[in-house]
Amino acid sequence: MKAVLQYRASPGMRKQLATLAPDWLQIVVVAESDRETFAAEMRDADVLLHVLEPVTAEVIAGAAKLQLIQKIGVGVNTIDLDAALAHGVAVSNMPGTNSQAVAELTLALMLAVLRRLVSLDREARAGRGWSLPLDTFDHTGEIAGRVVGLVGYGQVARRLEPVLTALGADVLYTARRQIPDAAADWRPLDALLAEVDILSLHVPLARETEKLLDRDALWRMKHGSVLINTARGGLVDEEALVDALRSGQLAAAGLDVLAVEPAGAENPLFTLDNVVVTPHVAWLTPETLDRSIGIALDNCARIRMGQPLLHQVVPRAAPPTPREG
Repeated sequence: MKAVLQYRASPGMRKQLATLAPDWLQIVVVAESDRETFAAEMRDADVLLHVLEPVTAEVIAGAAKLQLIQKIGVGVNTIDLDAALAHGVAVSNMPGTNSQAVAELTLALMLAVLRRLVSLDREARAGRGWSLPLDTFDHTGEIAGRVVGLVGYGQVARRLEPVLTALGADVLYTARRQIPDAAADWRPLDALLAEVDILSLHVPLARETEKLLDRDALWRMKHGSVLINTARGGLVDEEALVDALRSGQLAAAGLDVLAVEPAGAENPLFTLDNVVVTPHVAWLTPETLDRSIGIALDNCARIRMGQPLLHQVVPRAAPPTPREG
């Protein structure tokens, strides 16, 4: 069996794959930018290990043996699910594998923007740490005493809530329905926007959530509030976000995701000192990779043996006769 990982994998990740892969599974690693090699390797691939590069109908049609698209992560908005279904290719994801890592970076971004860590680091390295403008610390603050709103109440939000509460924040959430065992109080989205000091996004990107925070929603937020997004860039109207940050409607933003990825240096968000940006790496830790590789290899074995898949999003065609050995 052959699996193709389309990702510029680190030496550590390559070592993990080589160590954990069974002898019946060949894993080929191809960088996202190497389209020609990727297309060639996919012609006889049984499994695509998908990270971020979009899996288009063309990719699926060019992989005659493909049985499974295994998302390394949770969001499947970068996969043409209709094309997968039409070609009888299963799609599975990995809910929960990256929740701890994403929760931790979400908290880190909150602290980074509230305490202006990036600009303070830059000024200190330049020898200006003790000659900062007098109003520098008029624009910083603590999590304690603030109202934090979580949009979505899945595994990431559930990890964040007790930590934020322990730090002294009041935590609210919104979701399509109220969660019976939620520790935080529920609000409808409009009410949440007007009440919170920090808004953190934790929902998937879908038709109904695209530009969930449009210009109108951003201006319904409390003046001087903070936005954190470690979910998907498409949840926010980026042009409106730039305007909100420049005008002071939002005091700051911490972003791990952007509308267009990879983002070019011309993105206007990168010109703003009140923005902290990371390149869609909230999920990326060795611990997450250990969990993710385990599920991916398990599903490869299930494909091989004709067994039901873990975390199936799109069903596969009728399974082949199980192989012996």
